[in-house]
Amino acid sequence: MKTLSVKLPESLVEWLEAEAALTKQSRSELVREALMAKRSGGVASTEPKPLNMADALDALGGTFRGPKDLSTNPKHLEGFGE
Repeated sequence: MKTLSVKLPESLVEWLEAEAALTKQSRSELVREALMAKRSGGVASTEPKPLNMADALDALGGTFRGPKDLSTNPKHLEGFGE
């Protein structure tokens, strides 16, 4: 494959990076798909690809604070169900 450098506005770069993280694809792959869709007369999809549960939870990584497994320490269960 050949390499092509493209100048993009900051807002498009931010979207591209977020889309790449969400879909687990490289930025280059997303740009190639959009160009191929344009070439074939189609419109590139702006909807993210469906995720399985593991991918959806992985996308939330770093969102929550605390231990990964609350059942490993009984103190985290104090007062539960009262």
